[in-house]
Amino acid sequence: MNSSDVPYTAGYALELLRDMLRIRRLEERAAELYGEGRIRGFLHLYIGEEAVAVGALHALALGDSVVATYREHGHALLKGVPMTAIMAEMYGKQEGCSRGRGGSMHLFDSHRRFYGGNAIVAGGLPLAAGLALAEKLRGGDSLCACFFGEGAMAEGAFAETLNLASLWELPVLFCCENNLYAMGTALARSQSQQDLCAKASAFNVRARGVDGMDVVAVLDATQEAVAAIRSRSGPYFLEFQTYRFRAHSMFDPELYRDKAEVEKWKERGPIHTFSARLKAQGLLDENGFLEIAEQVNQEVEAAVAFAEAGSLEPVPELERDVYSPEPAS
Repeated sequence: MNSSDVPYTAGYALELLRDMLRIRRLEERAAELYGEGRIRGFLHLYIGEEAVAVGALHALALGDSVVATYREHGHALLKGVPMTAIMAEMYGKQEGCSRGRGGSMHLFDSHRRFYGGNAIVAGGLPLAAGLALAEKLRGGDSLCACFFGEGAMAEGAFAETLNLASLWELPVLFCCENNLYAMGTALARSQSQQDLCAKASAFNVRARGVDGMDVVAVLDATQEAVAAIRSRSGPYFLEFQTYRFRAHSMFDPELYRDKAEVEKWKERGPIHTFSARLKAQGLLDENGFLEIAEQVNQEVEAAVAFAEAGSLEPVPELERDVYSPEPAS
């Protein structure tokens, strides 16, 4: 087998490709709807980073928990949250996964063990430690995968969480999506130690850097980390070296990086490089790719139609889950 060959069956390889396309098209459509005023508030796109969510989530089990950041559409989708519920949530409709109260930044589905969508940088890290501690006290073999950007590693919550996770040998998979710029500040301008694996290793946590633009590399590394965690050997840190092709958010003028740099990274885009490998192996042809793309487009448009047909939460219900009921006299 050539070193660049995809080591999966055709069916599984195409499933990975389809999932990356699902994330990409969902977000491209969300950007269009945002421009039309159908989606409001904040919108942070994951375009360019799809290989991380797909590879990592495919390595997890159904019972594992996931905690994500506000750039979480792909993580929620791959954790099983229906695209219809995600789109309705972005529309602010009560049919959304958070009843329209969270929007793009606060997708949530406890039944599927997806605990955010957390808007505070590094805010999900302590939650992940708590979920992992609960699992350990129950004596189960599930883990919690926590996704965060490299900017979160400058926060105190990162150091506190890794310290406790290591000290208590918690089943946490720390997934750092290093896209180099946090909100808009280059890593070299914000952190004195740019070797992120070294920062994690300082807490006696096993750490590994991974090419986050390669879904095969992500899946293989995550499977190895998951196996280690399930062997009761404590937490694991993965640095996924990736890049977002779009601005930090829809409000970002993107003045902190050169357009030429963005175009250079696009040459390594996870979808077209993976599909090219599949074509080279004879596992995919252009007609097959277009067929998958059309199926994905239909799913996305069905989600848009669902959101358009949804309803806003009635005014009398807006205080529900905000105020506790008055005690009986």
